[in-house]
Amino acid sequence: MVSLDVSLIIQIVNFILLIWLLNILLYKPIRRIVLERKNKFTGIERAINTLNGSARDAEDAYAVGVRDARAKGLKEKDAFLSVAAEEEKEIIDKINKTAQENLAEVRKRIAKDAESVRVSLQKELTTFTDAIGKKILGRAV
Repeated sequence: MVSLDVSLIIQIVNFILLIWLLNILLYKPIRRIVLERKNKFTGIERAINTLNGSARDAEDAYAVGVRDARAKGLKEKDAFLSVAAEEEKEIIDKINKTAQENLAEVRKRIAKDAESVRVSLQKELTTFTDAIGKKILGRAV
């Protein structure tokens, strides 16, 4: 059995003293280190969250910039295409006008040549009629 004498009190005092010394020398430093580590990890997590937010914001800004640049590029492309279409229309109109002028000149020249041929044939008409009459009748008219 357990006897209640002075050795029990010494053991209790020894136990309390040991807990107090372990608390001062071991538990408090370990708890302080664990708390510092926890605070450090919390700070790192906050920094990571902040950097992730910054990265998302930068990515969103980049996406908006790309979208705006793409829209601006499409507008410029459309502007260039409309300018090119206008220039193409002007060039085609110019070519058509030149072709119409050339066609009118050719028609005038053909009409002039036809008139000169008609006049020259008119001069030779009597000669042709006499030759045709001779061939058909077989004698001179």
